[in-house]
Amino acid sequence: MKRGLPFELFLGLRYLGARGQRANLSLFVWIGVGGVFLGVAALIVVLAVMTGFQDGIRDRIISANPHLLVFQAGGAKALQEGEAVATRIRTVRGVKTATPFVLQQALFTAAGGATHGGLVRGIDLAAPGVREDIRRQVRGGSLTPLAEGEAAILLGVELARTLGVMPGDFVTVISPQGAITAVGLVPKMRRYTVAGTLEVGMYEYDSSLAYLSLPVAQEFAGLDRGVTGVEVKLADPFDAKRVGRAVVTQLGFPFWVRDWMDMNKNFFAALQLEKLALFVIVTIIVLVAAFAIIGHLVLLVAEKRKEIGILKAMGASNPSITTVFFTVGMTIGIVGTVAGSVVGLSLIWMQNTFKLIRLAGDVYQIDYLPMKLSTADFILVIGSTLALSLLATVIPARRAGSLNPVDVLRYE
Repeated sequence: MKRGLPFELFLGLRYLGARGQRANLSLFVWIGVGGVFLGVAALIVVLAVMTGFQDGIRDRIISANPHLLVFQAGGAKALQEGEAVATRIRTVRGVKTATPFVLQQALFTAAGGATHGGLVRGIDLAAPGVREDIRRQVRGGSLTPLAEGEAAILLGVELARTLGVMPGDFVTVISPQGAITAVGLVPKMRRYTVAGTLEVGMYEYDSSLAYLSLPVAQEFAGLDRGVTGVEVKLADPFDAKRVGRAVVTQLGFPFWVRDWMDMNKNFFAALQLEKLALFVIVTIIVLVAAFAIIGHLVLLVAEKRKEIGILKAMGASNPSITTVFFTVGMTIGIVGTVAGSVVGLSLIWMQNTFKLIRLAGDVYQIDYLPMKLSTADFILVIGSTLALSLLATVIPARRAGSLNPVDVLRYE
């Protein structure tokens, strides 16, 4: 005789499709499957949105900023041997580039009277790595005047738009650190030609950042040969903690280091908290589905008391009856989980491929909504959903298995 499905599995699958007067029971099956389906799909999409948004901004921050900033205690003017310090830093394993930089707050004014505050950053364009990074960000004009040491400036695209200037125009840059004269403190002012515009991709930077060549920036900031610090790019940005400790060990006192993770710690902590909160909130959908599974199994056990009594009288064991109803509950959970996973993953693929949802770059720092689902998050969603389905199934199934056939048949 050909062996088919075990009778527990066969009977459990039969109970899923109630017909006739008992068709109302199938409504609970669809409610359970639908609840699990919606919960899984929503969890996958929410986690993918939060992870993609966080990683998208993180990548912009990594590309727009140095991975490490090295300073010397005593103020911005304390670091007089910037190139010598950078040379020592380059010997540390994991360091890709290390170049001196100058950072100075300033007020920008244009011929038309427009003004805007921001930061002037002096960069060492003699370093090939720095020059290539900046060249990739240039959207209009040219980097050549800065590389040749001219009194030229690169403006962020939003800053240039606010000032109403284009490549070839002039801007006046005013330093808050003026010179003391007989008439008092006189602000330092310099007039630069706009060599071009650049776009980092984050509004915060594009609306406030301007670049000068390092010698020009040193003169503007009044640092002579001094620099603000040394900026470091790493082969692996996520190795910043280890490399930072190695740099401090290499340089010794009085040098100290800040990495990109520390500089944006509060921002990423807030995003992580939002991700956790959304996960907890959306999990309530799965909890509702779990109660629907419990309700269906309780009604099913009450409906099938007579059949349970007959099966036990024929020799079916308690574990066999438990397995029948366990099959019903877990089938609802597994079908809903699989369907929700397929739909959730499909939505992620569609968004990343066709960029259906666009964002305002000046508000969210990125121009479309990226979705990225990590393996750990996917396993978390599937595991938590199946665990809730299991918990919702176990108690009614064990109750069905513990029914006394004598009591059942006496009252049926």
